[in-house]
Parts: sequence; structure tokens; C-alpha cells
Amino acid sequence: MFLFVVLCLASIQVQITPTQGEISVGESKFFLCEVVGDATDIDWYAPSGEKIVSSQDVFVSRTDESTSTLTIYHATVDSSGNYKCVAKSADKEAQATVQVKIFQKISFKNAPSLQEFNEGDNADIVCDVVSSPPATIFWKHKGAKIHVAKDVRFKIMENAHLQIRGIKKTDEGMYTCEARVMARGEIDFRAIKVVINVLPTIRIRQAEVNATADIGTSAMLACDADGFPEPTPIADAKGVKLEDSSFIKYSLNEDGSELLIKDVTKVDEGDYTCMAKNKAGEKEEEVSLNVFVTPRITYLNNQTASELQEHVTLTCEASGEPTPAITWSFGPRVFTEREQSLDGNVVVRSDARVSSLTLKYVQFSDAGQYLCTARNPIGQDSKNMYLEVRYSPKIQGPVTVYTWEGNSANISCEVLAHPGASVVWFRDGQQLPSANTTNIKIYSTPTASYLEITPESQNDFGSYNCTATNVIGSESKEFLMIQAEVPSAPTVEGVAPFSSTAMVNFEEPDSNGGVSVLRYKVDWRQPGQDWSSREFEVETGTNQIILTGLKPETAYEVKMAAVNGKGDGESSPSTPFTTKPIREPSAPKLEAKVQKKGNALKVNWVKQDDGGTPIKHYLVRYKPKHVSDWRPEIRVPHGSDHVLLQALDWNTEYEVYVVAENQQGKSKPAVVSFRTAMQPTAIPEVGGSGLGTGAIVGILMVVFLLLLVGVDVTCYFLNKCGLLMCIAVNFCGKTGPGAKGKDIEEGKAAFTKDESKEPIVEVRTEEANPPTQDGGAPTEPSETTPLTEAEPTSPDTTSPVVNSLPTAASNSTPGASERNTAAAVESAKSAAEASLPASAGSKDSGPAPAGATSSSTPDVGPLVDLSEGASLTVAPPKAATAASEPDAKAAEPKESTGSPSTASTAQAEYDHLHVQPQPTTPPPPSPNPHPPPPPPCNLTPYADRPAGMLRLSSIRLPSS
Repeated sequence: MFLFVVLCLASIQVQITPTQGEISVGESKFFLCEVVGDATDIDWYAPSGEKIVSSQDVFVSRTDESTSTLTIYHATVDSSGNYKCVAKSADKEAQATVQVKIFQKISFKNAPSLQEFNEGDNADIVCDVVSSPPATIFWKHKGAKIHVAKDVRFKIMENAHLQIRGIKKTDEGMYTCEARVMARGEIDFRAIKVVINVLPTIRIRQAEVNATADIGTSAMLACDADGFPEPTPIADAKGVKLEDSSFIKYSLNEDGSELLIKDVTKVDEGDYTCMAKNKAGEKEEEVSLNVFVTPRITYLNNQTASELQEHVTLTCEASGEPTPAITWSFGPRVFTEREQSLDGNVVVRSDARVSSLTLKYVQFSDAGQYLCTARNPIGQDSKNMYLEVRYSPKIQGPVTVYTWEGNSANISCEVLAHPGASVVWFRDGQQLPSANTTNIKIYSTPTASYLEITPESQNDFGSYNCTATNVIGSESKEFLMIQAEVPSAPTVEGVAPFSSTAMVNFEEPDSNGGVSVLRYKVDWRQPGQDWSSREFEVETGTNQIILTGLKPETAYEVKMAAVNGKGDGESSPSTPFTTKPIREPSAPKLEAKVQKKGNALKVNWVKQDDGGTPIKHYLVRYKPKHVSDWRPEIRVPHGSDHVLLQALDWNTEYEVYVVAENQQGKSKPAVVSFRTAMQPTAIPEVGGSGLGTGAIVGILMVVFLLLLVGVDVTCYFLNKCGLLMCIAVNFCGKTGPGAKGKDIEEGKAAFTKDESKEPIVEVRTEEANPPTQDGGAPTEPSETTPLTEAEPTSPDTTSPVVNSLPTAASNSTPGASERNTAAAVESAKSAAEASLPASAGSKDSGPAPAGATSSSTPDVGPLVDLSEGASLTVAPPKAATAASEPDAKAAEPKESTGSPSTASTAQAEYDHLHVQPQPTTPPPPSPNPHPPPPPPCNLTPYADRPAGMLRLSSIRLPSS
């Protein structure tokens, strides 16, 4: 209820909001007093009439000149009453009153959220509620209101508790205690979980357990307990509780439901009790253990019999407790006591622990292993015995064999016999092979003999006899080798023509000639023209052949013939047909295959009739079936036969349209549907094990390092650069490429030695410019003149240079090495010059050797043999100046062991160089006639040079 009073004095008006004045215990609320008109003071008065001064529970604040706020914090019952707001301005005053009522909201004092009861008890579900005025209580079970009038077991007590008489497990679940105060529309509830504990029940898996004694086996006694909460089984063996593992002979599993008795003996036989206990109570059941003895076969006998012998008996004796039952089996056939076979030939009889199997009449098929099995409720024992049957040979195999002249064929004579039989082949009473037969061979295995015949004429066809013999008897059988014929003609049932293709439907020939048809030969033509022919392999289950490459709107005729190993059969009568006019192509045949990734698809197609004009391209469209919009169209070139669709949605059904297009238009769409795979939850490891990221990075680094090493080694051997070359120069003293060029410029000698201690000579020449020969003495280059510099500009000078590498031979000194090198160079020049013919091409009056000048000079000259036993003496050129002779003589060795063959070899090598002779001048003396030998790591043998060859780095020969 609200009481709102407004008093108006003169022109001042007061209004309090909100108009609602009800507050629950503990709740906070504020009231706003608004004044219309000029007011100097706005005050609040408590129900007692006293002016309110702000405190911890009540607070008054003036927000502006026309409003004031009253706030009541954490209301109590004493906070109720009429509160008044008074506004004053000089002699004017106005006031408004609001009545505040305090009430008790719904409160659950005692309503446990979990309440447990035993099944069958009268349950009292507690829910105590406090409110003012008192609340009305409603009960619900699983969301549905409980009507006590419908179930007499339910009753709402005076204290609002819910009573359930004889509560059941089905009554378990969530209950709702709902309180309502109708006067103010207040409602609240509490959810109460009711748990019903159920007395345990025990289920014995096997009331009686049979165990085998004295063989070290164990017996398992098991019981399963149900109830709520889940009970724990406890085993009791003859009054002793087995709750722990203190008993070595007994062991329990984790939940106590299985009792394992180890090394069962006869004394373990008896009753065992399984007990289960939980909050609701305790239950127990008994299990019986029966201990028996495993059956054992103690006697059996093997037998040997002859075919058609009467009454052969096999005997089997077994022990065990209880007495075992004995059965017999032979392959898939099983015989028990007093049972007979369908033909009545097998009879089984048993007496106590002995059983016998009797064969009335022994046949060769009765030979083999017979299994005797003794079985009782706790186990079994089986042993084999063998019945040996001796019988005469039995010949099997196909009687007729087809072949033709020149084609080998085998006649198979398969023999069943015990003991094994010998096989002999006859023809017309004559044993094969005979001395005058070269086209017959015999191959034998333990169970068969094969007669291979290559017919040479009609006489080789006919009857052949196979005779098998053993100690029991013999048997003969006639086999026929028949001349095969070509197949009869197939029947063309009809032709389905298209624009550029035709489908021929046919029936197989009535006769294949005795051997299988291998191919079909198809001939077709336009009337009056030559036949075109093509052979098609036989496809099982297919009686259709497609002809391609036909012209549109053209008459044809077609005929067919079958081909076997003998040859071509007769052709069928020709069947006319006319191809269709040029049109749009036929739809291709589609085949879809989901790829390994699962969300990718490969669509293959087979081109059909192109409509008489070439296929321009294929158009592919696809989309999920549940979507109306197609994905962007894919245009595939005419030569392609598939398209790969990737990044598809997982576990989605797609449809694909493929259209072929030529100049006439588009074919009908070929349609294929498929479903992608389920999205994998994890990426499987290949081969059962996977490489981690670190391992993959390590492998890539190793591969990269190996690649760098390979490139560096290649650069070292080809270009004399790289890290390996740097190490060789800095640590081994090897000369780098720049130093080597400088040595060549200075005329220093350098040698390398191979493993045979013999020098290698290689002559390398530079490309020479044609001499001008305008007069003047030619000049030699200085020590610092590089080989790569341009030739001197003087018209009458050239720059012949002789450079050689220092020797590495252990038995020569630096000075001797240089002298030997100079002598070899001069000798090579002299011998080569002497071999040059006179030339008329020289423009000066001085003598010059004749010969055409080569347009180019090889970079590396031929190899000159300087091995032991052959030396080379190089003499100065004939046209050399006098000044050069002393130097040349000084460079010659003191002794020469050369031979005429050496000079001719040098001449031939010089001819090979094709060097344009040039005038020369004496070279200046070398500043260092004794260069130091290279360090040991510079001894690099030339594996690709013959032994005893000296390599000269560069020789430039004069022209005269």
C-alpha cells in the first residue's frame, strides 16, 4: 500500500518518486523529492516526526535547488513508517509524504541440496521456508508438479516437507521446492537432488566352476555386485575373508569381483562366498569349485591296410575325471559313439574309456590322419593316428587336348597311388619318346607326368596312352590330341553409328575351333573403296567394339572375324551403316576417384564421339549438392582426360558436370556424384613413425652443407677458387691462380710429379697475330709481361714466351731442373721448325718457314714423351740472331740421349699445334735462375696423363 499526499501552499509544489514504498529486509532504496517553485529549504522527516540527519542507515542529499534525495540502506523492520519531504521559501511551505513498508522476502532456512534415502524407506524431503506473509509451497519432480491426489505415496506435510512412502529407485532425481507469496507476486525455489541407495545384489557368473588339478593351472571364481552406491565384493574361502593379498594362493582383482586360485589341487574343491556391501546394506552368494582331472589319451594304434580290405579297426583309450567322451574326426568329418557315415562304411563304438573306429571296406580315399579327442567338462586331449592304405594307381586329367601344327601342347596324366607309381607313355604300342621322335618331351613330378608334343604333321594328332604301375597294380588311360580349327564367324547384331564413331554389337562365334578366341578382326570401308582393318583384344563380358576416325554423314559397311592361335576365322557378312551428320559431341564417360588427402577428387573421362569435328575443350562445373550456386567453371584443353578438384569441404556430397564442346556446340553434361571423406582428427604418421620438426630441419641443414661442400670442391678443381683453395694457399703453400699467372709471366719453372717419378709435359700455346715483317729486330717481352696482354703494336715485333713449371723430382736440383727445361723447350722448337715446309706467304725478304697460318690456336698442346729412355733436345731456330745462340747453348744439357724418334715425335707434335711462326729475339736473362722447389702439398699427380709426360705451361714459338 502507498500513501502519497501533496500539500500546495501558494505557488510551491512537492512530489516524491518513486511512488512504490515497499522494501524487503536488507534491501536498499532511495526516494527523490522534487520541488516546483522557489524553495530555500528542502528537509526530510522520519516517521517519528524528527528531522532526518544523514547517518549510516539513512542518508539525505540535496542535488540542486529543487531536488533532494532520501536513501535507506539495508532496511530493517524499524525502517517502516511515513516519511515526509518539506519545502520552504520565506513564508511559503509545501510537503509530500510516502509510506514505507518493510517485508520479509522468501528465505530457505533448511533445504539441503542433496538428500539420500534407502530404497523402500519412507522418505521425508526437507524444505523449510521463512517469509512474511508465510509462503505457499509447491513440489515438482523432474520439472513436473507433484499431485498428491494421484499417487498416495506422496504427501505434503504440515511443515511443507514432502513425504514419499516406500521410495523407489525410479523416484530418484531432481526435486524442486517452490515458495510463492501471492500478495506481492514473489516466487523462489530450491533444487534438491534425491539419491536412492539400493541394497547390493550379487550375480554369480558361474555357480559351479570346474578346474583341473595337478597341472599348475588356476581357477577363476567371479561374482558381479550391483547396487547404489557401487558395492565392493569380498571373497570368503571356507570362513576366511580374502580382503587382501596376504594369501599367496589367492589373489583378487582391483574391484574384488574375481578370485584367482593358483595351482589348483583337489583340496581346493568346495564352496566360496562372495559378499557385497554398501550404504544400503550387505548381501552374499556362494560359488562351488569342482576340481577334476584332465583327460589324457593313453593308447592308440596306427594301421596299414590294402584297398578293399575288410574291417580295419582303429583304437583309442583315454583317462580323466569325470570319464571323458571320445570322438573321432577325419578331415571335416566327425564321428561319435554309435554314429555311422552316410554310406554305412564307418562305425564308432565306445566302452568305458575305450573307443574304436571300424572301416568295413577300406578305400584309397580313407588313407590319412584320424584324430582321436577325449573330452570332459574341464578339458580335452587329442592325438593323431595314421591309416596307411596301399592302392593301385588312379589316373586323372582332361582326356582331350587341342593344338595345331607347330604349337606345343601338354597332355597331363595325373596319378594317385600308394606307394608311388611309375608312368610310361605309349602310342600305337610304342613307348615314348622313341629314337625317331624329336618333337616329344616328357616332364614328371611325384604326382603327374606331362607329355609335351609339338605337332609337325597330321600324323602327330591322335591317341596317346598313359600307363601307371606300382606294386599293387596298374592302370592305363587314353588321351586324345585333336587338330584345332580356326573359329567360325561372329554375328554382327547391329551397328549404332555416330558422327565420327560407330558401336558394333556382335555375338561370339558358335565354335572357337577347340582353343580360345584371342582377338577380333574388324574390317570397314566406304562402298567401292579398300578395306580398313583393326584387331581388338577379347574382353570378358564385353560384346561391343567401337570404330573411330569415321567421316560424318558417310555410308560404310563392316564385317568381323574371330582370331585364335590357329589363325583368322571366316568373316561375317558385311553390315552397312551410315554415320550421322556433324553435330555436337557425345557426353564423355566419367569416373571419379577421391584422393588420399580425402578432400580432393580426380575426375577422369573417356572421350566419346566428337560429333564429326574436333573437341575444342571440356567444361567442368561442380558444387555441393545442398548448394544451388555452382563453383566457377573450369575450361580444360581438348587433349586432357582428367581434372583435379582440391580444397573441397569435408564429408560433403558433390556433383560434377563435364561437357565436351566442338564447333557445333556443347554435349549433354556427363554427371558424377561423390562424397568426400570425414575430416581426420589427427595427421597420421607414415609407416608408424614420424619425424619431428627438429629432425627435418637437421636433415635439410646436412643436405645444404653437403651441397656447399660439393660446389666448393668443384670450384677448387675447375676455377681454382673457393674455401678449399683458400685453405690450400694459406696452410699448404699452394700457389693461387693469381700467383700462378705471375710465375708464368716471369718465366719461372714449375713441375709436378706423379707416382711413377716421371715428368709430364703439356704444351699450351697462345693465339698469335700474323707477323708484319716490316723490318727491325723483334723484341722479347720482359719478365713482367703477362700472357694475357695484347701483342706489341710494333709491326715488326712479336712476343714469344717460354714458361715452365719447376720440377718436383727428388733427384734433381733447382738449377739442373731449369737447364733441363730450357733444353727441352729449345729442342721441341727446333724439331718442330725443321718439319715446317717452305712458305711463300711471307712478305719480307728474310727467310721464313712456309705454311698456312691457323685461324685459331689450341689452348692446350699435345703431350710429349720425356720418360726415362727417351729425351727431347730443343735447338734454337735457324733464323735466330747471334745474340740468342749463347743463351740457347747455355740452356742445352751437357749430354743428349735423344734418338731420331724423339725429334720426329716433337715435329709431329709441333705440326699438331698449327702455330704461325714469328720472328724472335734473345730473351733477357732470368733474374732468378734457381727458383725454390714448391712445398710438398703442391705435388699433385696428373692422373689423366700417361706416365713420363712433362707439362709445359705455355710456349710461344717464333716464326723464323
